[in-house]
Amino acid sequence: MKNIKKIYVLLACAGYLATGCNKSLLDTVPHDRYTEETFWRTPEAANAGLVGCYSVLRNNGIYGGKGSNNATALWDETLSPNAYNQTDGLSFNTVASGAHNASTAGIITTRYKDAYMGIGRCNTFLEKVDGVPGMDASLVRRMKGEAMFLRGLYYFTLATYYGGVPVILASPNSATQADLPRNSREEVIKQVLTDLDSAANILPVKFTGADVGRATKGAAMALKARVLLYEASDLFNTAKDPAKWAAAAAAAKAVMDLGGTGYGLFGDYRGLFLQQNENNKEVIFDVQYKFPNQGSSFDLICTQYNTNAPLLDLAKTYYMKETGLPISNPASGYDPAKPYEGRDPRLNATFTYPGDMYRGAVIDAKRFAITGYGMKKFSLYDKEAPPKDKSDLKDGQSEINFIVLRYADILLMYAEAQNEAAGPDATVYAALDMIRDRVGMPHIPTGLSKEAMREEIRHERRVELAGEGLYYNDIRRWKIAETVMNADIQKYDGSFIEKRVFKANRDYLWPIPQTEKDLNPNLQQNPNY
Repeated sequence: MKNIKKIYVLLACAGYLATGCNKSLLDTVPHDRYTEETFWRTPEAANAGLVGCYSVLRNNGIYGGKGSNNATALWDETLSPNAYNQTDGLSFNTVASGAHNASTAGIITTRYKDAYMGIGRCNTFLEKVDGVPGMDASLVRRMKGEAMFLRGLYYFTLATYYGGVPVILASPNSATQADLPRNSREEVIKQVLTDLDSAANILPVKFTGADVGRATKGAAMALKARVLLYEASDLFNTAKDPAKWAAAAAAAKAVMDLGGTGYGLFGDYRGLFLQQNENNKEVIFDVQYKFPNQGSSFDLICTQYNTNAPLLDLAKTYYMKETGLPISNPASGYDPAKPYEGRDPRLNATFTYPGDMYRGAVIDAKRFAITGYGMKKFSLYDKEAPPKDKSDLKDGQSEINFIVLRYADILLMYAEAQNEAAGPDATVYAALDMIRDRVGMPHIPTGLSKEAMREEIRHERRVELAGEGLYYNDIRRWKIAETVMNADIQKYDGSFIEKRVFKANRDYLWPIPQTEKDLNPNLQQNPNY
């Protein structure tokens, strides 16, 4: 390598023989770009480094929306019985149909790669920021808290889909990291909780002004609650340790009791997901989009491509508003001739259906021909005709933030964990009824057993969070995926689309991508791939 560099210098000097060899040509530090040695020298560079840690959230492997009409955050829903990705964008339908393997490209490969990209940037930031001159010590501490939150989020993503992965806490270095074996999933989660606890101890309760959207104390505590909820669930809590449920309940309750945040339910369920109401009191952490700097393709996906098309199984899940009963109950008041009348208001606030008013006109089944349904969440389009300047948004022009953590989910997490730890006490009812009150649904029936309450909570999670990409992980952690996924998926009228397959001995974890194993043979593969 040294000889090659000498040759390049000699060739450069040869070009300047007429004027003599300029000694500055021997300076191999580039002046048209930053290097690792020249970047970390100003507060502005430090802030840019932290922004780089956040920006990975918008990569296609994490929450997406960046380029090529992708919308990963919306397509995560299509892994579940709630929705369908007809075009198989990023191989989401390949995974949903059980046809994936270690060589499948798309989301399996991209999620692994992008999560480690985020981790690498966070590690570099945490290593370098203390040495940046001119930085206020309290600001450095806060920024490090943000990076620790993000690193915890990226590692939790890896643990959720792949299980154990190499835990790397130093900046990227191929000489020392290229052949590391996998840590256990327990070790990964231990690091996640360490990062989140550290972040919660550092970060402010809230940000204002231009800093809104950064990770806060509440975000770190809320993500910890989700991590502990997953750890307590059947997929990972194989010993059925009740203490894990108690810990998850306590973590969610800590967010509910967090003073000074003003967290609560936003009054309008549909309005919660509209751009004019962003950063409202229900939002704990979201991914920020702003056109033209960094927009998403969410509106394009929802209104034109329909690649997050809701399925009949989801539509049938919503109860009747007047009785609070499922439509399968003869006493519910359901009329098959008017299937969408009198239903839980969250149905119409989440997606369209034939006969619905959409963009100023009544639509038929051909408007969203893939399933007959079209998703509204995280799109500005609804009943009214859109403003002229918003009527035809293209790739990267959407600006609605994607909500990662919100207060209603905290209430649902608390209800689930507390019910499993102590049974359906008054606090469980109160949390669920608060969510139902927002949309005018009847309260949860009193006198339920733990098992009956469990089913109500699972129902409530499905309809409250539909379209938000959480149901796939819910059915996996509840260990019911082999029951609900091995089924035909159907259009609005019950017509067949395809049969999905979920292999219980394999599909609860994704494979380690073959491209990663080719680079590092020490990465042991998950079972049956």
